[in-house]
Amino acid sequence: MTWQGLITLSLSAILIENFVLVRFLGVCPFLGVSQKTDTALGMSLSVVFVMTAASAVAWAVEAFLLVPLGAGYMRTAAFILVIAALVQLVEMFLQKAVPVLYESLGVYLPLITTNCAVLGVAVINSNSGTGFFESVLFAFLSGVGFSLALLLFSSIRARLEFSEHPEAFEGFPIALVTAGLLALVFAGFSGIRIF
Repeated sequence: MTWQGLITLSLSAILIENFVLVRFLGVCPFLGVSQKTDTALGMSLSVVFVMTAASAVAWAVEAFLLVPLGAGYMRTAAFILVIAALVQLVEMFLQKAVPVLYESLGVYLPLITTNCAVLGVAVINSNSGTGFFESVLFAFLSGVGFSLALLLFSSIRARLEFSEHPEAFEGFPIALVTAGLLALVFAGFSGIRIF
């Protein structure tokens, strides 16, 4: 991969085709754990790891198991099993190593299993027919884009607690308005022409 291809892939995965704010995948953890920046950071790191590892394992499962056996129709089920196993590993690790983060993530940690952004990366890689390195790199960069969106939104929500706004927007409504405005900002990146 050339340096131009790497820059194009990076900008595309992180900004132009951001999974949360442009493709609208993975919105549940985006809205659920964005109230505190430390939990948003923990979720971000977990999602980056699961996206990257799931993409690598899903590529191998498809290339060495599903395609040779002619079982391409089982792709989605196989990918979900891979993602569920990886989430269980992350959950066990956090429970032992960082119990405070494990408790603060609560129900949202197991929800990574059904996070459509994680499955979406694996399916997009599979549909595009890219090689192993490109698939894993795209998954990692997409996870970085997810993290960027989550951490930006979390920091904005932290500031909203101390801002003045109409009473009707108290709580979750102002968060939805903010998420919509942030999505509009990221939609503006779609006009970028790279090389």
